[in-house]
Amino acid sequence: MADLLIATRNLARNRRRALVALLTVTVGASSLVLADGFIQWIFWAMRESTIESQLGHIQVMRPGYLNAGAADPYAYLLPESSPQRKAIESTPGVKMVAPRLVVTGLISHGETTVAFVADGIDPQQEAKLSKSLRIVEGRNLADAAAKEVILGRGLARTLNVRPDASVALLTTTAGGGINAVEGKVVGIFVSTNQAYDDSALRLPIDLAQSLMRVSDVHAWLVLLEDTERTDDYLARFRTRFPAAENKLEFVPWYQQADFYNKTVALFSQQMNVLRLIIGCIIALSISNMLVMNVLERTGEIGTLLALGFKRKKILYLFAIEGLVLGLAGASLGLVSGYGLAELISAIGIPMPPPPGMEEGYTGEIRVTISVLMNAFLIAFVTTLLAGLYPAWKASRLPIVDALRHNI
Repeated sequence: MADLLIATRNLARNRRRALVALLTVTVGASSLVLADGFIQWIFWAMRESTIESQLGHIQVMRPGYLNAGAADPYAYLLPESSPQRKAIESTPGVKMVAPRLVVTGLISHGETTVAFVADGIDPQQEAKLSKSLRIVEGRNLADAAAKEVILGRGLARTLNVRPDASVALLTTTAGGGINAVEGKVVGIFVSTNQAYDDSALRLPIDLAQSLMRVSDVHAWLVLLEDTERTDDYLARFRTRFPAAENKLEFVPWYQQADFYNKTVALFSQQMNVLRLIIGCIIALSISNMLVMNVLERTGEIGTLLALGFKRKKILYLFAIEGLVLGLAGASLGLVSGYGLAELISAIGIPMPPPPGMEEGYTGEIRVTISVLMNAFLIAFVTTLLAGLYPAWKASRLPIVDALRHNI
C-alpha cells in the first residue's frame, strides 16, 4: 500500500501530463468496449435471425439429405409425427419441434411463370420459430389446412402480385407425374436474405403435402431455450438416438450458416487489428509520459541509489506507476464505455442495408462479460508493459551522472 501511495503521488507531480495519460487509457478502453460491443451485437443479431427465420437450433433429418436431398427429395422423408419426435419435444429445454417440407417447382400468375423454393410449415408453430420473418403486406399464414401462401417480396415483385391474388403451384410428384394446386396470396414477407426472398414462398404443411402427394416431411426443426447450449443438446440427441438404429441425423444450425461463419471470421480479424492499433496508441502515449518522468527525476533517482536503494527497487517503483495508471484508466474506461453503450443502445444506431438485404436496421451495442474483460486486459496490460522500459531505464542510470542533476 505504501508503494501504491508513493506511485500515485509521483504521478500527481505533473497533473496535466498524468491527466492526459489517464484520458488516453480511458478513451482507449471505452473505444474497445463500444467497438467490440457493436460487433458482438451484429454477431448475435445475425445468429438469432438465422436460427429463427430458417434453421432452428438443430435440424433432424435423414442421413445424407443435405448432400443428395435436392436431387431426390422423396428418398429422405421423415414421418410428420413419430415417437422420436415426441421424445425430442418433451426434452427439458426444448421449446418446440416444427416440421418442414421443402417443395420446389414452378409458380404462375397470369402469363408469368418462374421457379420457386417453398417451405411447407405449421403456421401455429412457425409463429414462435420464424420471428425474424417480417410481413410487409397482408398477413401471415394462420390455418394449416387453408389453401393460401405468402411470398418473398422479390418473388412477389417478379410475379407482380399483391395480397388477395391467386397463384398456381406446379411440381413433380414421387411417381414422376405432375401435380398442381392453386393458392391465395395472403401476405408478402422479407427475411434477412434478399436472395431467399427473390425465389421463396411459404405454404401450410397440408397444402405442401397435397402438392407433393406425400404425408411426411423433410426435417424437424428443434428450437431450444438457450442458443449457447446447442452443442450440449446436440451431443445428447446423438447419444440418445444413434443414427444406425433410428436413421436420424442431427445437424446444428452453424453447420449450414455459411454466410454467418464467414462474417464472424472477417469481423473478428478486423476487430483484432483495431485492438492492435488502440494498444499501440496507449503504449506510445504512456511510454512517452513515463520517460519524461524519468528525465525530470534523474537527480532523485541518483540520490536514492546513493542512499543504498537497489536497482531492482528503482525498477519496481517506476513499474508500479504504470500499474497504477493502467488500473485507474482501464477501470474508468469500462465504466464510461458501459454507460455510453447503454445510452447509444437506447437511442439506436441507424444502419444502411447490408449486402443481400433491401432494408436497413437499427443497431445496438451488446456489452458482455467477455467484451469488458477484453477491453480491461488490453488497456491494463498495454499500459503496464509500456511502463517497463522507462522503469528499466531509470534503474540503469549511473549514480554519478544522476547525482550531477542535483547540482
